[in-house]
Amino acid sequence: MKMMSRTAAPHVTLAAIPAAVLLFALSQSAHAQALQSQSVEDRLNTLMRVVDEQQRQIQSLERQVTNLEMAQRGRGMPGAGAPDAGPDAAVAEQPGADGLPVPLPPLAQALPGATAPGALTGTATGVPVNPPSPDAGTTNGATGTAASSGPQQGAPVGVNAGANPGGGTTVGETQKSAEPSRTQAEEAVVQREHAPLFDHKLTLDWGISDSYYDRRQLQLSGFLALDAIFLGNINLGQTKSHQITADLDTRYGLTDRMSVDVDVPYVYRHSTFIVGGAGGSASTLTDASVNSNAIGDVNFGIYYQFLKETNNIPDVVGSLRVKTATGTSPFGIKVQQITPDNTNLVAPSKLPTGTGFWNVTAGLSVLKTYDPVVLFGSFSYTYNISRSFSDISSVIGQTEPAEVKLGDIIQFGGGVALAFSDKDSASISYTMAIEPQSKTKSPGGTWTGVPGSQTTASVLNFGLNHVVNKHLTINGAVSVGLTPDAPNFVVGVRFPYTF
Repeated sequence: MKMMSRTAAPHVTLAAIPAAVLLFALSQSAHAQALQSQSVEDRLNTLMRVVDEQQRQIQSLERQVTNLEMAQRGRGMPGAGAPDAGPDAAVAEQPGADGLPVPLPPLAQALPGATAPGALTGTATGVPVNPPSPDAGTTNGATGTAASSGPQQGAPVGVNAGANPGGGTTVGETQKSAEPSRTQAEEAVVQREHAPLFDHKLTLDWGISDSYYDRRQLQLSGFLALDAIFLGNINLGQTKSHQITADLDTRYGLTDRMSVDVDVPYVYRHSTFIVGGAGGSASTLTDASVNSNAIGDVNFGIYYQFLKETNNIPDVVGSLRVKTATGTSPFGIKVQQITPDNTNLVAPSKLPTGTGFWNVTAGLSVLKTYDPVVLFGSFSYTYNISRSFSDISSVIGQTEPAEVKLGDIIQFGGGVALAFSDKDSASISYTMAIEPQSKTKSPGGTWTGVPGSQTTASVLNFGLNHVVNKHLTINGAVSVGLTPDAPNFVVGVRFPYTF
């Protein structure tokens, strides 16, 4: 008998399968006939109820996700101590069982005449559709999960939503999407006005510029009689100078936040000195020109990106630069008479190509992109290191050793750029540099200020950038001096090439 019962049990199970299939087919047929008997208006009302129910379930899921995140931060994983999930766990769960709101019932239960959960009816409206294939495992986020009648109710609602809130966007993707993307034209503005492009390992930036100075100075040669009448010659001296600088700035990115560079300039200077007084006549002018060319002051620096730009915070980069004294120093250059018939015309024997001092500059620059507008600003402080010279006198035959300390420079500025296409942009900015009075000290003496050495240079800059390709960019610039201590104008062009 035992053998017969064991053998008969499988046959009974196999016989039950056709019966189950027959019952399912009959229920489907009856449900389809019921749908066909409904009017179009009734079916439209049913769909509207389904949409309302889906919206409520979406809001419920959002609240559950929020509560899950709070529970994970405050008291560990949610659902600790809750009963095991079963087929009817979501329905049987009491309010407050694990601190989460009670899940809404599936749409199939919310509508009258719908089949039980897990039935292959397709949608909650009861309209038969083709069921999804077994390998179509991706869902459409919270909406798709709520609308589907197939998922098991026993699975905690917040697990999938908490692991991937919003339907498939991970935390890393959210942070990445928060970083604003820049066009090629905006990247050119960043490279020119702000800091190196840290995502490029090597950049060769070659440029050439021409700075023009035009200075006029009233020269008096005589004496003042009776404290009111000047007796002598009054001449107007004029100096016109061009300084052409060609330099190669090599930048290399150490990391995605740190970059170093070395800038090697070569300077050509041409100055013309014009003064009256030739032959004893104040109206007769005499001029003379002096040319010099040599390497300038080599400088190098390091950049570090403190903050990367996002939708809420700007890009913040700090820099530390060191300038050497490789150029020709202006101290000790003798001034001599150029022509024998005009004692007023004197000029230096050569022109300097550097400052003669080492200095260290600490700077901070800020940039924010509001496509297509880019805002930028900077602040820097330059410390000039004092240096002793064997001779600072400009008089022939005279030697005057001294220690010289230039004033420390404070510079600040800001501007705006507009990208009017993917490859072209224009910018305008303002820069001011303030340098206090310089000082000298003879051996064994005290510091003495140099009269007239305090300067304030204010410049208005205009730029135009064009991206040739992903490697080469052309940056043109024109600067206009607003104060006598600044050059009249500076015209330059640069060709940064990134690898």
